Amino acid sequence: MLKKKIRVLIVDDSALVRNILSQGLSQDPGIEVVGTASDPYVARDMIVKYRPDVLTLDVEMPRMDGVEFLRKLMPQYPLPVVMVSALTQRGKQITIEALEAGAVDVVAKPTSNVAQGLQAMMMELRTKIKIASTANVSHWKSKRSDTQESPPVSTTSKSLAESTDKVIAIGASTGGTEAIKTVITQFPASTPGVVIVQHMPAGFTRAFAERLNTLCLMEVKEAENGDRVMPGRVLIAPGDYHMKVRRSGGFYYVDCVKGEKVNGHCPSVDVLMHSVAEHVGANAVGVMLTGMGGDGADGMVAMRKAGARTIAQDEKTCVVFGMPKVAYERGGAERLVPLDNIAQTVLSYL
Repeated sequence: MLKKKIRVLIVDDSALVRNILSQGLSQDPGIEVVGTASDPYVARDMIVKYRPDVLTLDVEMPRMDGVEFLRKLMPQYPLPVVMVSALTQRGKQITIEALEAGAVDVVAKPTSNVAQGLQAMMMELRTKIKIASTANVSHWKSKRSDTQESPPVSTTSKSLAESTDKVIAIGASTGGTEAIKTVITQFPASTPGVVIVQHMPAGFTRAFAERLNTLCLMEVKEAENGDRVMPGRVLIAPGDYHMKVRRSGGFYYVDCVKGEKVNGHCPSVDVLMHSVAEHVGANAVGVMLTGMGGDGADGMVAMRKAGARTIAQDEKTCVVFGMPKVAYERGGAERLVPLDNIAQTVLSYL
């Protein structure tokens, strides 16, 4: 039986970019470009007409930016959306907002060595479109677009405590930015140190951390080599760097190192969780959130063998039930937990 092609609609204000994306995607036998739109208004009509499986959406556009469009689109026509973003400061910021508004993933436009960068970007985009086509975005249906903003948390209640004994390690991929936000905004300021690997292109992890820092009671930052893991602090692995936890005396620190991709990713959840298993052992809690593939499953098995408590997000609340499923099936995750109950479960283990 012939496998059904993934129908893609491209939305970008540049005719050149629309042409490049259209040609690049059409080279994949599993993808069919059903149309291209120059702005969200044209796109809206084409969505109704062609019913695409996946949308690629430029972040910065005239008349209506990608975020505004998503906020209007997702409650009416929930569609898996992959953002195509320039690495400008504004581009990064809007991309994080777009992920909050329902986009499932992001691909960065090349900035240097455009020919080679373009090839790499097209490979990444084709892969992410295939992953996005399996994403569950149905929960966006009929969400009111005026409720998506969380109130900023007062930063005065953030407190960095002095002792460290527990560490919470979290791994996520597709759909993970929203899942991470849901979990860590429920953590009180005194929660033990949290280390996170979210599969995300380099350049976006800092904007992601800065956004979370405005919403959480804990301090959230993009990790730097040598940062201390401590209560009240969340460290997010920087894009293109593996993050490992090490113990020195009574304290934990992170090493952020360049390295080959592990399971196709840098940062890799496996690298983080193996280091946590080795250096934190039974004092750790491991959490696997939504994402495609099996990165982190082996590391989570190692954590569990070392005495750590471990959980994974359940299928119903995942955008993509890949990483949690593999972690659970291999025995790395003790149990599957709905997203809204994860923070509470972690805190009960501590």
